[in-house]
This record gives sequence, structure tokens and C-alpha cells, in this order.
Amino acid sequence: MQSQGTLRRDAGAGTSTLSQGEFKLWQNKKDQAQYESYADLYAIIKTTEKLERAFVRDAINAEQYEEACGRLIGQFKILWASMKDTVPNVEQFMSDYNMQCPMAATRLLHSGLPATVEHRTKQNRANDPEALGVAETVQHFITAMDSLKLNLAAVDQICPILLDLINSMDKIATLPPDFPPREKVRLWYSKMYQKPANYELPEDDVRQLMYELEASYNTFLATLRKK
Repeated sequence: MQSQGTLRRDAGAGTSTLSQGEFKLWQNKKDQAQYESYADLYAIIKTTEKLERAFVRDAINAEQYEEACGRLIGQFKILWASMKDTVPNVEQFMSDYNMQCPMAATRLLHSGLPATVEHRTKQNRANDPEALGVAETVQHFITAMDSLKLNLAAVDQICPILLDLINSMDKIATLPPDFPPREKVRLWYSKMYQKPANYELPEDDVRQLMYELEASYNTFLATLRKK
């Protein structure tokens, strides 16, 4: 492939003769950008699938996986947001290009979290003391509830706070892996992750999320008092 976006077919010695010529992939800069976006999306999906399989096979450790997966999820969100007019359905894009990437589809389209975060399988780092995790969890609970009270209910306003809340709870080693408040927050994050960045929760969902955050916060505090 040549830099001007053409494919050249040349007849080689000792081979069947092909007519020489050029096939243009695009006619203008806009088409060029679209093809490049398709290529980038394809590469991100394929890379995520390979990463997921490498992690399942213990070919990389949890820390390496989580860093790489988080970066790919972020790149996917930014890229897809810019091309939803041409690729409104990523699963259809994968089908059109015969991409057998079920793990990538789960991670990029439905979960939005590295498997280590989603299933709380990563080990707590020595430099993440439990007291810090508790303080950050309290802070993120309050920030999330205050945001909803201020009617800041768009995906790009709430999702980062919920992700911070999940990560801060993961620093508290004494919390059980299936801690109900964490699971409720994770489910809300995954639900909102699948929406566009400017999507705002309907009033009923805001009310339900507020209720579940308050209940989860009280459960979290009660769990700390039992220690």
C-alpha cells in the first residue's frame, strides 16, 4: 500500500501477468480519515481480543493486563464517539469484517472495565494502605451523590466518579470480593458505559441511583464499624 492511499499491482517475472494500475482507496481527505478510523477501530478490537486471551492463559500478569486494557477501553471510547455516524453498531462492524472477537466485544461494548476490576481479581498493592482506600471510598460516595443532587447526571459526568469508587473499594482488602455495594456500583457503571457520553439519566434512573448509592454508603459504613 502506498502512502497516497493506492494499491499497485505489478506483474512480476515468472508469475501470471496482472494488469498494472492503481486502485484508490479514497478520493478526498474526508474519505481518507474514515478509512483510517476503520483501521484503528479494527486494530483496537483485535488487540483487545489478544490481550484478553493472553490474560486468561496467564501470559501476562494482572497489573500489566489492567494497564493495557484500561488504555484500550479509553481509546475505543474516544474513537467510537467520533465515528458513530458511520459505525452506529460496532457488533455489526465486527460481523461485516468477520471479526471473531467475543472477548473484545464483552470488554469494550458491555463491561467497560478490565476483568481484574470487574471481578476484583487484582492483588492490593503494598503502597495502597487500607486507610487510604476507606478515605477515598467515602469521598467518592459523597461526590457521586452530590453530583446527582446538582443534576449532573450525564454519562461523562457520572461514569468517572463511579469508576473511581470501584477502584477505591478495591484498595480495602478486608471487603469481601462479592461486597454488595461494589457490585451495585459496578452494574450502574456498566449500564451507563454503553450509552453516549452526553446521555443523561432519566429522572426515575437518577432517583434509583441516588437511592442505591445512599443504601450502599450506609452498608459500607456499617461494615467498617463491625471491624
